[in-house]
Amino acid sequence: MTDHRRRPRRRGQGELEVQVLSALREADCPATAGWVRRRLGDDLAHTTVITILTRLLAKGAVTRERVGRSFVWTPASDEAGLAARKMCKVLDGEQDREAVLASFVTALDPADERLLRDLLGRAGHTSPPAC
Repeated sequence: MTDHRRRPRRRGQGELEVQVLSALREADCPATAGWVRRRLGDDLAHTTVITILTRLLAKGAVTRERVGRSFVWTPASDEAGLAARKMCKVLDGEQDREAVLASFVTALDPADERLLRDLLGRAGHTSPPAC
């Protein structure tokens, strides 16, 4: 006999991380995992929220502070910062950084290439974090 109940939609890779970060950014102060869970909807298990927060902590996207017997969480970066960290991680995993960067730049559309050149020109006057 076949079960015809519908399965819940499976989230895309990284989608839950983005949702958790968004929830934390909406908080007025550091938030508990329970607050994040309620904010996203109680269909998530508490352990799932803790797992996502722990992964984000390992990626440097959130910070945590012990309060009593639990932790409160704060975003360390926004979605753009998280994407930049992912790009740096990919680049760090390649042996020929120059070839990877050259391929990336040549794949950009002209508007993005101009934007990148402008950003690199401005970066010469500041000290951006390195990959």
